[in-house]
Amino acid sequence: MKAPILLIISLFLLLSCSKNDADESNQDSAYVDDDLAGPISRPKTGYGSDGSYEVAKISFPSPLYSGKNVEIFYPKGITSPKPVIFYSHPYGGEESSYNIGLYEFIAKKGYVVVFAPYPTTGVTVEERYDTLWQSFKKAVTDYPAIIDTKKVGFMGHSFGGGASFALAHRGFIDEGWGQNGRFIFAMAQWYSYEITQAELQGFPENTKLITQVYNDDVTNDHRLAIDIFKNINIPNAEKDFVLIKKSVLPTFTYTAEHNLPNTQSSYDAYDYYGIYRLLDAMIDYSFNGNAAAKNVALGNGSKEQVTMPSYNGQALSPLEVTDNPSPLYPQSKYSFQCGALNNPRIANCN
Repeated sequence: MKAPILLIISLFLLLSCSKNDADESNQDSAYVDDDLAGPISRPKTGYGSDGSYEVAKISFPSPLYSGKNVEIFYPKGITSPKPVIFYSHPYGGEESSYNIGLYEFIAKKGYVVVFAPYPTTGVTVEERYDTLWQSFKKAVTDYPAIIDTKKVGFMGHSFGGGASFALAHRGFIDEGWGQNGRFIFAMAQWYSYEITQAELQGFPENTKLITQVYNDDVTNDHRLAIDIFKNINIPNAEKDFVLIKKSVLPTFTYTAEHNLPNTQSSYDAYDYYGIYRLLDAMIDYSFNGNAAAKNVALGNGSKEQVTMPSYNGQALSPLEVTDNPSPLYPQSKYSFQCGALNNPRIANCN
């Protein structure tokens, strides 16, 4: 079971401050898993299965976070730049080891991921956003032989999930990144700063979105994700709101808490089937136009999208998908509520 990190996250958040208070040919179908927690192995074929590339890494000093390095994970041996995903981590996840499985999964599939650490305490929200942005920009400027900015995704968790919308808007609108493919993948998102209602209505028409929330999250109010999902100008056909629920087996519980996904506390089938599988398909649909991939990533509740694996005849809880999400629990369940005064979009808490 994934170890809870709510107290750590809460401490970090309370101490923080702000001005406002793949390609199927790359799959190794013979791969046998022996490292995931729980009884269910990773997929051997199809979306969510590991690619065949070896993983290479380049590090460079963060432009704004002294003593920390930005890391670029990419497929070893590439001879041309590849599509890129810019990843914004949660509070407390500033070491890549926290979610290394995700970054290596992306690189194994033949794509690039940029991981940028930002400080958790002692700086404003705006300074964290700037640290992420300057790190992404430097990666693009310094490594054009690795990064193809014509196909771009922004992905983030918690603080990073909330930040991904403003960062994606800068990349897509100000820089023109993603002209041949764009998406956002936001998980368990915190408050979203530096994004106006007009900007939410101004994303390019080829932008796609997956928003994920986790049923047992007691940290971030689901209303934060619902607000952005409903107010962004991406049409329903190109976005899905996904709820993951826990599954209890006789010998193992697959949890759906705030810290899903991560490699550090418990790396299990939920990481692969709940997140990596949809991400894999989202990349293929967004960057390659694969219609079969859309049915997995943005299937509007299709069998291919929501079905989770089984163990000894017991199926894991299916994903729940909608285009019209509504909150399931009162705000009092969460540490960081939509109605809090430091939410810059408090007016949208319905």
